[in-house]
Amino acid sequence: MGKRDIITKDYMKDNKIFADAFNFLIYGGRQVIAPEKLHSMDSVQVMIPYGTGGTADFPPGKYRDGLKYLAAMTDDTKAYLILGNENQSEVHYAMPVRNMLYDAMQYASQVEQTAKLHRWTRDGKGHSAGEFLSGFYREDRLIPVITLVICFHGDRWDGPLCIHDMMDFQEEEIRPFVENYHIHLIEPFSIQEEQFDLFQTNLREVLSFLKYSKDRKKLDHLFHENAGFQHLEYKAARVIMQCANVTLTLKEEEGSVNMCKAIEDMKKKEREEGIIIGIREGKREGIKEGIKEGMVITLCSLVRDGLLSLEEAACRAEMTNGEFEIKMQQ
Repeated sequence: MGKRDIITKDYMKDNKIFADAFNFLIYGGRQVIAPEKLHSMDSVQVMIPYGTGGTADFPPGKYRDGLKYLAAMTDDTKAYLILGNENQSEVHYAMPVRNMLYDAMQYASQVEQTAKLHRWTRDGKGHSAGEFLSGFYREDRLIPVITLVICFHGDRWDGPLCIHDMMDFQEEEIRPFVENYHIHLIEPFSIQEEQFDLFQTNLREVLSFLKYSKDRKKLDHLFHENAGFQHLEYKAARVIMQCANVTLTLKEEEGSVNMCKAIEDMKKKEREEGIIIGIREGKREGIKEGIKEGMVITLCSLVRDGLLSLEEAACRAEMTNGEFEIKMQQ
């Protein structure tokens, strides 16, 4: 797992950030999902419908970045929605298949755990042979699963957004019969400036910075308009540094950092380094000009002494005959 993956995964573990992302996706920013109603799930843990716990093994390597269940308002022991997130610092061109697999495994595990529960309680009396064989009774229900992909980069997502985007249909007649699967995506590139205000946490600062990370003028405007950058949580600042490829000297004060000052310090350092480089380059150019001038003086002396023709001297000096004649008169 790369450093970006570790940092973004740690950032999204925060229930407030996690809830903020899903409230933006599902409810347009309305605060419907309460952070305190979210409960973390292990990558290999599955919730049995109606709150009975259990575990099931997932295929190796098929672990989500984050998985939480949302508890019912009336009973914190019952899950009514499972939310998963995938953090992407680069475009994943097979994301629809990847997410479809995650969700399918989650539903399959729910069915399996429900069947185990029925076998353990031996409550098959009164149920049909079909219900008994499948282990999933007519009245059983699955917990809905929603998977969200969050882009931690400022470029446009140019990968597929659904399974059909990954297919080449030779006959359009078959398209309606091939089940499609869409991914749910939050990408900074497509978020309008006024939409950032729909976020209620520092996810607003993180995503807006990533959107304008290559536009210094827009970033300056952003820092001027958004006071949140002056007291940004350290974890959010780390995400920005890693995912926007910026090197900042962060001074943590009471759990937060001043990104505006860090950026100004970076600009000052860049200016100072630019001046130093300019001086060095100037010295190099001066030395080159001095060497060339000395060579021309020597060539002029050789022409005056009759040891070299004017044409040959001008050629060696990379000058025209007229330019060299002017040098001879100086």
